[in-house]
Amino acid sequence: MNYSEQKIIKAFQLYTKLARDGVADREAVQLYRADDEIRGLLETFSQEVDAVVISTSEQLFLVPKTKLSFFHVSNDWIKKNFLRSSSTNGDIYLLYFSTIILFGSFYDTYQSNEPTRQFIRLDEWIRFIQERIDQLKSHDEEELKEVEKEFSYNWRLIIEKWDDMDDIKETVKKQSGNTISRLSFIDTVKRFLLSQQLIQEIGNDEITLTEKAKTIIQRFFMEIEYNKGILEFIYGFDRRDEHASH
Repeated sequence: MNYSEQKIIKAFQLYTKLARDGVADREAVQLYRADDEIRGLLETFSQEVDAVVISTSEQLFLVPKTKLSFFHVSNDWIKKNFLRSSSTNGDIYLLYFSTIILFGSFYDTYQSNEPTRQFIRLDEWIRFIQERIDQLKSHDEEELKEVEKEFSYNWRLIIEKWDDMDDIKETVKKQSGNTISRLSFIDTVKRFLLSQQLIQEIGNDEITLTEKAKTIIQRFFMEIEYNKGILEFIYGFDRRDEHASH
């Protein structure tokens, strides 16, 4: 397809803003939705850097599609900016796991399109994580080893990291310098998700999903092509029965 110079320049200006800021305003959304050529060019530019354009009613976002994307947030960056200096890959695994559980908690099933709750309290989040940890523990050691080959998650390390954390209140003064409470860890995950504009705080230790998060969840989180069956495993669904029902 032949594009006019004006359309190419406009699309590249929009791509440049997204690449720099990660987000563009309502005017960009209107242009993206109204002009097929600019939308096509913008998506082509994004594909070249393994990223996708996510559109909500108010904003455009540029989101990395794979770990190869220049815009992908690296584990080292997360460790440096959010985790303790002594953190390991286990902390990263648990951060991702906690995020999956948070997202899933807003929906009735892992395949629903719209959230079925408006907010979640931090203590509920911790309880939901414990439920999924218990689900993981229902598998024996050998089974966990096998599924670790299938998924890029170290389930045993996630269990170990969570169990090693103190299930105590932050007001308790007597606490080992080498331990971290579950509430403190969840607060760290919360700060990371806030920085990525995936959640909002609404007071009283309650958080809600942003439109950006809802759009990403609908487009990637619920799709088997992207989640690779991880959600089925975490939530204890029988993958054979689930696929057979489709």
